[in-house]
Amino acid sequence: MSNENERNTRATSSATHEGGHDTETAPEQKAMAGSTAIVGIVIVAIVTVLLAAWGLFSRKHDNAVLADRTNELAAPSVIVEVPKQGTPSDTYVLPGNVTAFTDSPIYARTSGYLTKWYFDIGARVKKGDLLAEIATPELDQQLAQAQADLVTAQSSAGNAKIQADRYTGLVTSDAVSRQDTETFQTQAATTSSAVKSAEANVQRLKELQSFEKVYAPFDGVVTARGIDTGQLITEGSASELFHMQAIRTLRVYANVPQIYSDSMKRGSKIDLTFIEHPGKTFQGTLVRTADAIDPVSRTLLVEVDVDNRTGDLLPGSLAQVHFKTQTNTPTFIVPASALIFRREGLRVGTVDDGNKAHLLPVSIGQDDGATVVIVSGLKAGDKVIQDPPDSLIEGEAVYVESPNNQPAAGGK
Repeated sequence: MSNENERNTRATSSATHEGGHDTETAPEQKAMAGSTAIVGIVIVAIVTVLLAAWGLFSRKHDNAVLADRTNELAAPSVIVEVPKQGTPSDTYVLPGNVTAFTDSPIYARTSGYLTKWYFDIGARVKKGDLLAEIATPELDQQLAQAQADLVTAQSSAGNAKIQADRYTGLVTSDAVSRQDTETFQTQAATTSSAVKSAEANVQRLKELQSFEKVYAPFDGVVTARGIDTGQLITEGSASELFHMQAIRTLRVYANVPQIYSDSMKRGSKIDLTFIEHPGKTFQGTLVRTADAIDPVSRTLLVEVDVDNRTGDLLPGSLAQVHFKTQTNTPTFIVPASALIFRREGLRVGTVDDGNKAHLLPVSIGQDDGATVVIVSGLKAGDKVIQDPPDSLIEGEAVYVESPNNQPAAGGK
């Protein structure tokens, strides 16, 4: 019993001791648990903020990359090259109209019927050669009448002069009155004037009668015949009898751009070529200019005369006139596709080091269809856009590609 009581007493004492210990450590455990929770919340908050910041940064970066890529894709793709420099002596070719040195239609000066013509188209004639004859019976009768009227006027004038002379001699001796004398003198002067009028009429009709024969007015070739035997010929320009051209020397007219007008010197030798004479060059002489710029085309009309005694060249044909001029400023050769035609004038697109496009006003010289010579507006080292888009504007960003590595259609 005593042992059992002792064990109970120890158990009670032990329980009492343990209970007292729990009562002392409980507040410390609660403080530690609260601190751990706060640290956890702070860590979660920091992680959340970091994740949010990272998300915002990633989104902003993606938007910037997208914007840059969009701008890159929106910029037009261009190919640029540095133009070749032209020669100091600029040669340019212009079309020229070939005309006869003298070109004349021939009309009838009198009316009648054509009795005969002597030359047809292509005939070479000399000045004074008889081309055709016209029968004018009415004119012949008018001439005969005028000649008869002249004889009558001459007889009247002769009689009036005799009477005037007679009265003039008698008036000095008071045999006749002075009034009668003056009357006969006036009659003599009047009939004398009538004679002159009749003579002029006869001469006029003779001149008209001389036009019954149509003669060549100069050395040349008959290029057209508009009449035939028996045809009624009317005086005036209603009907052209013949057309003649003097082709021993030909005139070639060309319109030179204003920029080259100062280099047009009279006496200069000019080369001419013709498509009907391949490989052959004819030489002409610049003989005159209009000395005025056409306000519509801004060109100077020049005349080049070329010797055609051989008859190889034909009036009315088209010539290629080769002009040469010395240039004081450097010239550059660019493809014709590089030209930009705008309302404000001709432009060429260039690209600077920042890949910005610039539209430069230029003036062109020779143009052979494939390339053009830029005589002003460019300088050495300019990077010219070879085939600029129509929508290209000043200062626009462009995407420069290598001419040897062009992308496929639809992307860069």
